Amino acid sequence: MRMIKKNSIFYVMMFPVIIYFALFAYYPLVKGLQTSFQDYKLMGERPYIGFDNYNQVLHDPSFWDALWNTLYIGGGILIFGFIAPLILALSLNEVMKSWFKKTAQLVLYVPHLLSWVVIGGIFIFLLSPDSGLVNLLLIKIFGIQPINFMAEETWARMIMIGSAVWKDMGYNCILFLAGIAGISPTLYEAARMDEATRWQQVHYVTLPQLMNTMKVILLLNTLGIFRIFDQIFVMRNPAIASKVDVLMVYTFQKGIMEIRIGPAAAASFFVVLFTLLLTSVVRKMTRFDEV
Repeated sequence: MRMIKKNSIFYVMMFPVIIYFALFAYYPLVKGLQTSFQDYKLMGERPYIGFDNYNQVLHDPSFWDALWNTLYIGGGILIFGFIAPLILALSLNEVMKSWFKKTAQLVLYVPHLLSWVVIGGIFIFLLSPDSGLVNLLLIKIFGIQPINFMAEETWARMIMIGSAVWKDMGYNCILFLAGIAGISPTLYEAARMDEATRWQQVHYVTLPQLMNTMKVILLLNTLGIFRIFDQIFVMRNPAIASKVDVLMVYTFQKGIMEIRIGPAAAASFFVVLFTLLLTSVVRKMTRFDEV
């Protein structure tokens, strides 16, 4: 009791946070779970129908196509979105000029601040078959016919992965640099005394000391795999929809466009389930809870 009174101010400070999450996170979650078991209509009765909505989703080929697209695109973003900023951070850490390092961080971080509407517009403009900069360069340099990147299935997924990696590369790079900044300089001094090369310092000092930061970034990126929506919604078109539509787009299609709230709620809980399973696997593989 004495401990509670001593820390009472902290409990009071936490109260608004608890109320916020209860109203805007957990209540919608419980309401969505209830909806997934109903024949939900905007008006009238909403009878409970058991697992019928889940059965509809599981027997819908579009759901499985969307799941495969999510794993393909999300997996690509996870892998390249982890490796690219790590290499970039290690490279920038070797730069001696502080002004160049700060300028590079600023330039790389700017795309993260832009919305997907802006990023999507930039890529659609650059990849346009008529006046896009990429096709103009291909014609001038290689003399080949224009490629309709945004309408060919071969390029569609690669463009989605590449644009997502480019957008968030600066943000993840700064996180890695923050982790590198926390490494004790004495470790590098000891390595130099042992005549370690720059690469050996990176391999035996920087990377091992950066492991906890790498685990956190990998886990955070894993949580976002099944939440991809804005990018696909902005950049998709009918020609490539079947190859890029992900689970969140499938949920949007069912719930908003077709007004089938029950199946949409069921699909959303599959997203929650897949996210929990994948996150648990990543935590186990990376030994996230071990110090």
